Amino acid sequence: MLDKIDKHILRLIQDNGKITNSKLSNLVGISAPATLERVKRLERSGVISQFTALLNPEKIGYLTTAVVNINLSLSNPSSLEDAKEKFAGFEEVVECYQVAGATDFHLKVVTKDLKSYGDFMNDKLAMIKGIQSIKSSFIIDKVKESRSFFVDPEED
Repeated sequence: MLDKIDKHILRLIQDNGKITNSKLSNLVGISAPATLERVKRLERSGVISQFTALLNPEKIGYLTTAVVNINLSLSNPSSLEDAKEKFAGFEEVVECYQVAGATDFHLKVVTKDLKSYGDFMNDKLAMIKGIQSIKSSFIIDKVKESRSFFVDPEED
């Protein structure tokens, strides 16, 4: 169970993953050793899954982002697992979700350009057995992109 201090720590760490333990402890109002222990406990328990740097794909030459919806036509359950493994193994796929609804999978694919995306589609994605349909939509503007979750310290 998370208390108010844990939730405050989570909000601050999401805003700045490089925040020092000293500054974090000052902001949450407990000692530095107590703050460090709480952060370690949140990591051990899996509440904090990882610390990472978020890169701007455009700044490193990846100019094409697509949302890809895939429907499968599977003859056996092992084909589903095979498809999942293949999706997860493609370096171009930065997010992959199995979903309920009109499609079976929702992928976020990032490539350098449209030609690279075409190569990915033709040489990798289209080669997976059991794919019934692939529908791609290309991102033209990021209205909101966030990996943070709202954590209300006052909410139980």
